Amino acid sequence: MQAPRFIGSEIYRGSSYGARHPLSIPRVPTVIDLCRAMGWLPASHYINSPRARPQALTTWHTPAYIAALQRAETEGMVSPETRVRHHLGTLSNPVFPEMFRRPATAAGGSLLAADLIAGGGVVYNPGGGTHHGMADHAGGFCYLNDPVLALKALLAQGLSRIAYVDIDAHHCDGVAAAFHGETRVLMISTHEARRWPFTGALDDRAGGSAINLPLPRGTNDSGFAMALHEVILPCVQAMRPEAIVLQCGADAVTEDPLSRLALSNNAHWQAVALLRSLSTRLLVLGGGGYNPWTVGRLWSGVWATLNGYEIPNRLPERARSVLAALTWTRRPAFPPDALIDTLRDAPREGGVPDQLRASIHTLRDRQAAWV
Repeated sequence: MQAPRFIGSEIYRGSSYGARHPLSIPRVPTVIDLCRAMGWLPASHYINSPRARPQALTTWHTPAYIAALQRAETEGMVSPETRVRHHLGTLSNPVFPEMFRRPATAAGGSLLAADLIAGGGVVYNPGGGTHHGMADHAGGFCYLNDPVLALKALLAQGLSRIAYVDIDAHHCDGVAAAFHGETRVLMISTHEARRWPFTGALDDRAGGSAINLPLPRGTNDSGFAMALHEVILPCVQAMRPEAIVLQCGADAVTEDPLSRLALSNNAHWQAVALLRSLSTRLLVLGGGGYNPWTVGRLWSGVWATLNGYEIPNRLPERARSVLAALTWTRRPAFPPDALIDTLRDAPREGGVPDQLRASIHTLRDRQAAWV
């Protein structure tokens, strides 16, 4: 099988949602630089992401919304009517110079990835994972929904069993809206309970197509491992998926400012490693993540895991300097040495809340109806 391929773009290096926005931080560039510094990203594995054409985006998004998004980028502003209808020009989804080109690049990367894995293989698009975008409006920092576009592209290839697994701290409401009742797609989401967008309740099955497991605040590696081994993996295995799409949002770790979960990056890497063996086609996407050090470290470790690279206990100086050069207005003081010197977090294990145990047991009891 061909080696995993990494899809990236320099557009992420030169664009920002604005200085006060949670996505003011560098994310994909840090991953690219770290992986290159580690010798993990030779040119033969790297693909420059294309930008999706407007017509390709309308397999999910409405033409009126795509036109409004392009117009907002060109004009640098939106009308009050556009703000209300399409949720553009808001605090969450601001107007910025690359507000169409950047998400269209992420979408183009995920669409290309779907083509690349048509005959089998593994592709990583850390700029993707924008799972809140709706057909006619932006949502939750997501102007387009590249997971939906990639899933639709895989379905168009004739696949009939696709598992979408989402371990972001926030529920994948846009994906759930797109595939409500779709028997060919199984959506499995773990996300923080009672966290925006306040969807994905335990009893929400999206017309029989979803398994939602809200995680109580403070869920640690032990709780996630129970969810992984008792819910995610058994359900994916039972489906025998022809393809897996994994949204690997980095915002469920302890240091992230937009959630109150308590995972280490080991939890994500274990999910990546175990899911990889369950299908001949795997697309791994980024997603949330709002601490520049934890996002860069976690997503670089995802790429190492996909390739079987050894993650050292201490980073070589060239890689360490990538992390040491990062800045963040929310943390003016220099971060702890662990976020500079190492890639792997210390494990964050502990007790599993009774509420989570009960939720897992409820889902296990329903398993016969999921597949």
